[in-house]
Amino acid sequence: MTTVVLWLFIVAGTCHSVLCSEDHLRDMDSFISAVEQAEDSNPDLSPLALVRRLRRTAGHEDPLTLHFLGASNNISHTHTSVFNTTLFGFFDKAIHHFVTDRGEERGVVLTQDGTTVAIAPMLLGIEVGLKAKLEGTPPLGMFPLTLAKNLGLSFLSLQDFPPAQRLGPDGCWDNLTNPRVFKLSRVPTLATDALVNGGMDGSILGMDLATLAPSEQPGKLSEVLKGYYSHVLEGQDLGVVSSHISPKRREISQALLGTLDTQRQVMETLYLVWRLEDTQWIAKDTGVEKAVRDGMLEFVHRYWDCPPIIPRCQWGAAPYRGSPFPLALPLPFLYIHHTYEPDRPCHSFRQCSRSMRAMQRFHQEDRGWADIGYSFVVGSDGYIYEGCGWHHLGNHTRRQNPYGYGVAFIGNYSSSLPSRHALDLVRQHLAKCAVDGGRLQANFTLHRFQETPSYSEIRGWEHF
Repeated sequence: MTTVVLWLFIVAGTCHSVLCSEDHLRDMDSFISAVEQAEDSNPDLSPLALVRRLRRTAGHEDPLTLHFLGASNNISHTHTSVFNTTLFGFFDKAIHHFVTDRGEERGVVLTQDGTTVAIAPMLLGIEVGLKAKLEGTPPLGMFPLTLAKNLGLSFLSLQDFPPAQRLGPDGCWDNLTNPRVFKLSRVPTLATDALVNGGMDGSILGMDLATLAPSEQPGKLSEVLKGYYSHVLEGQDLGVVSSHISPKRREISQALLGTLDTQRQVMETLYLVWRLEDTQWIAKDTGVEKAVRDGMLEFVHRYWDCPPIIPRCQWGAAPYRGSPFPLALPLPFLYIHHTYEPDRPCHSFRQCSRSMRAMQRFHQEDRGWADIGYSFVVGSDGYIYEGCGWHHLGNHTRRQNPYGYGVAFIGNYSSSLPSRHALDLVRQHLAKCAVDGGRLQANFTLHRFQETPSYSEIRGWEHF
């Protein structure tokens, strides 16, 4: 007998503030709050059934999704799902991903760590994991649904462009406290940074659920999301945090997916999409394999080798005063500093952003500089913050500014070391990213100017 799923939409007696407005807040906390309301209204609804309801609400029934997950109303028992009109409208707008003709990316949310995530691929990964756990089967479709399809189609559609232009971009929120509009920094690809972040998160959370012990049952969807997106470091070194949390998405996703032949899997996903959509003729394009190969090399460079960098617009930078002076790349030097003031490490996006704004004010107002002096600044929250950036002259090392990047760790390290994770962001990721991206010379020299405990640490680094 065909399962019948009845969707009832009832107007609730009260309206919660984050959901009332047509122009609701687009942050992960608001999304989790809405999920909690759905769970409270439907206490017998399993996490898998809820995720399928969310997929149905957003209309995600494309052939590839149906191939791996089946129809969203395909559940093992009849269940009446109650979403009131407010929740239905919220989820429809929160999950459905598209880019407007004004360059505004929808279906994305701002997370507590300062990054932007597309909800749809994240939920698809969770659904794959929950389905695998329920059925006791491998998580089939995890990489195709979370990342491979978007990556492959983006590489293919832009194969006439340089690989660096086939991914991204990132963007800026209109307001970090009350985010509503996310504007992309350039013309979008089919794999924006938010889609890639959501795909990595979906892979991580889905695999966590799929590999739960046989005796362990999945928690509520809201609990899964809170554990990943709402973790508070409280002074911990991020490197010793064993749980999977969003600031570690790049290293965790690389550990999960880096052992796969991702290029082959993207190709197989494309062939499957073409077969399901009866467009196999596209496979005759002789440039497909090269487009995917070059695209995946760029993906690995951008999202796994390079560290996550919070752009200026995200931490609330004031405008540059005057016209920035361009650097002549690649540069021969990398200079390491600590900020001294602010003297305390920052362990959250809000703290680090506040420190960045304070430093910029001091450099511009008190010292009369055009901008914050450092090229990049390293937080203890798992992120590097863009200062003057890759292309513009900073004011960090006397008489040496044109010849190298100045990188500072937030905090006073006159008698201690930055966290191991923060040090590794620079040593293992930022330097490699700069060399591979043509910004630092391959034989660059590393300098540490303050005589502090980290001087001895950095003397042991390659290139010192």
